[in-house]
Amino acid sequence: MTQVDVLLGLQWGDEGKGKIVDVLSPKYDLIARFQGGPNAGHTLEFDGKKFVLNTIPSGIFNEKTMNLIGNGVVIDPIILKRELDNLKKAGHDPVADGKLVIARKAHLILPTHQLLDAANEARMGKNKIGSTLKGIGPTYMDKTGRNGLRVGDTTLPDFKERYQKLVEKHTEILSHYEGFEYELGEKEASFFEAIEFLKTIPHVDSEHFVNGYLKEGKAVLAEGAQGTLLDVDFGSYPFVTSSNTTTAGACTGLGIAPNKVGAVYGIFKAYCTRVGGGPFPTELDNEVGENLRQIGHEFGATTGRARRCGWIDLPALKYAIMLNGVTELIMMKADVLDGFDTIYACTHYEYNGETIDYMPYDIISIEPKPVLKAIDGWETDVTKITKVDEIPAKLTAYIEFLEKELEVPIKYLSVGPDRAQTLILN
Repeated sequence: MTQVDVLLGLQWGDEGKGKIVDVLSPKYDLIARFQGGPNAGHTLEFDGKKFVLNTIPSGIFNEKTMNLIGNGVVIDPIILKRELDNLKKAGHDPVADGKLVIARKAHLILPTHQLLDAANEARMGKNKIGSTLKGIGPTYMDKTGRNGLRVGDTTLPDFKERYQKLVEKHTEILSHYEGFEYELGEKEASFFEAIEFLKTIPHVDSEHFVNGYLKEGKAVLAEGAQGTLLDVDFGSYPFVTSSNTTTAGACTGLGIAPNKVGAVYGIFKAYCTRVGGGPFPTELDNEVGENLRQIGHEFGATTGRARRCGWIDLPALKYAIMLNGVTELIMMKADVLDGFDTIYACTHYEYNGETIDYMPYDIISIEPKPVLKAIDGWETDVTKITKVDEIPAKLTAYIEFLEKELEVPIKYLSVGPDRAQTLILN
């Protein structure tokens, strides 16, 4: 029996997971998304085209790969239908090709979940979490509150009654948000139209589906969304997402046992970014940060929001590597640092009068001050590099420094957004 390899982000999301899943997918028979929802924006570029996937696994462009939306994912039927319609227009139809299946146990995002999300963020004002307003949090709340609707429910004869019961609960809650106005009719019509479309995609029991692949000796890759530092248990709470973004989330989000986890690919940028509120010890709220944002096109693939930028944070990365059991690292966006004569890495924090090299419990009320190490920049355009021996010596030195600090090998180096701009290092 084979094992499930896991690929996930080690920072605050937006690390470039979609591109790497696309690069790796020829090696796998099944790509399975295990958590999150349409708050994800996985960007893939090849043959001069650019695609942004929100819910669909990033293996759909490989004709031999099956794709599963797992039970840990929350699905907005409207967004999923739009996503698949857009792909079809671009000549890719995973439904017609029989390359996409959905877990029956995946929960549905209702239009009223999005209203609850918006009402809550509006009430929080300047203390808001920075939600994408896609209804993710309220949907996971209904899931854990045992009120949710699942994909499998759409085929039951009393689905509309179940839907109505949940909507009544939501509208009652919304009545307590003073001054919050909304219109449900149009969205509701689109929702039910999308539900009919959802029924045309095969529904499976993801736990049996994935384990069936393993039993047959087939290769499976679990694709994570967001990043480790946004994990609901281990991230910078409460400025986190509503799911487990770590390797453990692959077990509960697909129905696989812990001893079925194989290689764990951890993806990180050569620097750091974060979207929305919350702590960010190495943030550069200055011209350097703005340069990183512009050069790296650091604007959300899903929301278009400007990302906050800063230097790489090694205490945070070590923490993420430990939590996930990372076996191989993948460094993204090295090319964004091409123009810097000096770059920096945070090796420790000054925190509460001490120098520490780990992420402490409270980084919100007591802000850690980063201890930065200066590193020579390579000042070379690396986007055209196609062979490992063409990598500038100073970039090699940066990679070796990171490998020594993190104690995990860097296997892949990304030097541009296209799938072809990816080097295998060792």
